[in-house]
Amino acid sequence: MGKNTAAHECVSEEALAHLKTYKYSSVDKSYVSRYILKHYWNAFVELLPLWLAPNMVTLLGFFFILANVGLLELYVPDLVGPAPKWVYYSFAFGLWMYSTMDNVDGKQARRTGTSSGLGELFDHGIDSLNCTLASLLETAAMGYGATKTGAFTALIPCLPMFFSTWETYHTHTLYLGYFNGPTEGLIIACSMMIMSAQYGPEIWSSSLIRYFPSLENYISPLTTFREFWIPILLSSFFIAHLPACVVNVVKARRANGLPVAPVFYEWTPIVIFTAATCAWLGSPYSFILEDWDSKQKTGGHLVLWCLIMSLVFGRMTTKIILAHLTRQPFPYWTVMLVPMIVGAVLVNLPYLGIGFKMTEHFELWYLRLYFVFAAVVYAKWAVLVINSICAYLGINCLTIPAKRDVYKENEKVSSEPDRRVTRSMANGNGPKSD
Repeated sequence: MGKNTAAHECVSEEALAHLKTYKYSSVDKSYVSRYILKHYWNAFVELLPLWLAPNMVTLLGFFFILANVGLLELYVPDLVGPAPKWVYYSFAFGLWMYSTMDNVDGKQARRTGTSSGLGELFDHGIDSLNCTLASLLETAAMGYGATKTGAFTALIPCLPMFFSTWETYHTHTLYLGYFNGPTEGLIIACSMMIMSAQYGPEIWSSSLIRYFPSLENYISPLTTFREFWIPILLSSFFIAHLPACVVNVVKARRANGLPVAPVFYEWTPIVIFTAATCAWLGSPYSFILEDWDSKQKTGGHLVLWCLIMSLVFGRMTTKIILAHLTRQPFPYWTVMLVPMIVGAVLVNLPYLGIGFKMTEHFELWYLRLYFVFAAVVYAKWAVLVINSICAYLGINCLTIPAKRDVYKENEKVSSEPDRRVTRSMANGNGPKSD
């Protein structure tokens, strides 16, 4: 590959050269992962055959999520339900298995001697795709439907995921706190899914007094968990997550004698993503969401929207990961945001006094075309990047070459908790593999 080939995708020879010296660094302060789950992960990885490539382990975990999205479409397409109990149990099991695979792929990489920078890219890239999909399962499990609350539940994980990726780009270290989404948050998410299976998703929209009679003198009989859900998620992000990311980035910049102010311009992609999402879904002229109390469904295309956002956000975040691995400039833009901006403008044209008004039929077909566009662009880019890295490093992505020497089976698997970040109450994490 020539030096200038696809340089904008960080796959020029000069950029790829950094992969040979890349070293993964992480800090995980979670007591749950360090003292409890690490023993489970170390035991689980021993069940995997040595011919199974680490990236395939990551992909198998993602298949659990995709399978459950399929179940969602079959049994609870309105995201309200209720679905059969076993569906919600499947959601919880699938999310747990995704997290498990995401945490043992790096251990598998060390067992097979196949660690490389491609592993982190593949791992974190899958995490980015999973952000909205796993949280979409949470929306269905809580029965919040294609509403603003449901959309918020499905899309809020994109924010912490972006800022953790931005933080890692500058600090070159993945930080996880004492209480973090990929560990404790995931356990809570799985527990909520199990509760939905046991008691029905309606518990999250029922009066709290029904379950906590002692609160009768303090809250209205109409108060539900739903009223607290969005504040809980927002406070978790703005109090427990974002400040730590900013502090770590500022420290890293100052330690290297670099200016701090320019890094905040790098929030441009997520600001555009968030603003366009709010403008589109929040518009009264859009049919993607429906009113919570609506008896006549007016649309509710939230599942399709989340599939699109999975690809758009996945591309946006994975480009930052790639730039981090190859020590390239921060990527401010992806063409996949263009249809999102255009759609947000079109749906709000009536506010500008322009006669055009988007119909439900038009919006649905626009979303379908957007999905096809996003899938093609993402797939083409992913194949280009993966093939370029594999060719440069002389490795395979999803298989282990027969000539590859592997560690002895009785080699002790490192007990360090290799972690990946998906900043969500519904996402797992994992290590770096080839």
